[in-house]
Amino acid sequence: MATGSDFVGFHSLGAHELKKNWGWFFALGLALVVLGIIALGASVATTMVSILFLGWLLIIGGALSVVHAFFREKKWGGFFIDLLTGILYLVVGFMLVANPAAGAVALTLLIAFFLIFEGVFRIGVALSARWHHWGWLLLNGIITLVLGIAIWAQWPLTGLWVIGLFIGIELIFNGWGLIMLGVAAKSIPSETSEPAPTTA
Repeated sequence: MATGSDFVGFHSLGAHELKKNWGWFFALGLALVVLGIIALGASVATTMVSILFLGWLLIIGGALSVVHAFFREKKWGGFFIDLLTGILYLVVGFMLVANPAAGAVALTLLIAFFLIFEGVFRIGVALSARWHHWGWLLLNGIITLVLGIAIWAQWPLTGLWVIGLFIGIELIFNGWGLIMLGVAAKSIPSETSEPAPTTA
């Protein structure tokens, strides 16, 4: 339950606007939660769609970089950098669009390595620094390391659903945060939501 001190923090966020539009926050959060649940239930399809989307973004970005290089940067050294970057984007984008499953598998392997290195790093920092509440950082590092190893151990099968799983989880947590914001905004007292009158 929100307290008076909680409502004070809403002034910096525009308490009046938050209270007036709390329903939109709640509805958007609910929609994101539903989409997240759908993404979890169809993680393979979500993974393929996200890879295709990424591929087309790279193709569009690469094409724009190539056009920009030829029409804007012919007379200076940045021409070759922009041109090569655009060509690289185009090649990778076409590869992802042509074979999204292979792209998802490769990207999942990178995610697994990133989680493993991040987990080892957090564990090392927690054990070496041992500042206040260092145990939580240690636990975070252990969970991250175990997650990365688990994804790597089941690779390449995990490449078909891990990205969709992560997207679904992100949508659910983001949506739940918006729902809680909407509920808290609705509970703001009317006198708190209105700006205080100024005195001469």
